[in-house]
Amino acid sequence: MFVAAGLIVWMNFYPMVRGFYFSLYRGVGAQMEFAGALNYLRMLEDTQFRQTIGTTFFYLLIQVPIMLITGLALASMLNSPGLKAKGFFRTAIFLPCAVGLVAYSLVFRQMFAVSGIINTIAMNLGIMETPFNWFGSTWSARMIIILGLLWRWTGFNMIFYLAGLQNIDRSIFEAARIDGANVFQQFRKITIPLLRPIILLTAIMSTNGTLQLFDESFNLTGGGPGLTSRTMSHHIYSTAFEALIPQIGYASAMSFVIFIMVAVLAFIQIKVGDRR
Repeated sequence: MFVAAGLIVWMNFYPMVRGFYFSLYRGVGAQMEFAGALNYLRMLEDTQFRQTIGTTFFYLLIQVPIMLITGLALASMLNSPGLKAKGFFRTAIFLPCAVGLVAYSLVFRQMFAVSGIINTIAMNLGIMETPFNWFGSTWSARMIIILGLLWRWTGFNMIFYLAGLQNIDRSIFEAARIDGANVFQQFRKITIPLLRPIILLTAIMSTNGTLQLFDESFNLTGGGPGLTSRTMSHHIYSTAFEALIPQIGYASAMSFVIFIMVAVLAFIQIKVGDRR
């Protein structure tokens, strides 16, 4: 028990405390000097960081609701007792979760390249006359990231909903059907209320994951064009490891701002979603 507690403190809490310590300093190694709240005040003037906050929340507001609604709808359809080949469809939808983050980012990058399959199909169908540079404009680069997130994580949330639906007694739906409730009414009056705790869980996990989004921004679009698709985590990584002069203290301060955002949004979601 004490060993487990020690490992938890060492692996989780110590890095957090150490990160907060670094956020109060400037410089690297022996040149570190105490800066107090200057790193946090610097964020108020950092236009790039404010831009990444807006970009990350754009992904959050667009991608998370679509992903949760789609996952819930797919779970409801795959829970139908009369559906054949359930195992195949469940596996096919969940399979993208098992694909490596870097691997799928590279595949999407090739698909949406100027000479990629998306432009080729669109030109053959007469939708476009010339190839479109999907990574050359802000809206299309962001949409590719959102599409990649939906492709990879919708099945993950679907599994949670499917597990919850399988624990609901089928007689409840049969009684509602006898009383004249249609499919939409059953979904709104039975499925959603009974799955509320699971919906709350997936909403919190999806929100936290989106606020810490890094791989898609780094591997798929590289943060471009002009850093307009860069996320907060990507900006922190660039500040800490890609700058000519590493700014570990400032990167640590930005990390704690993300931590506060995650905690506040999770608290709000729990208060709004948990009606006990």
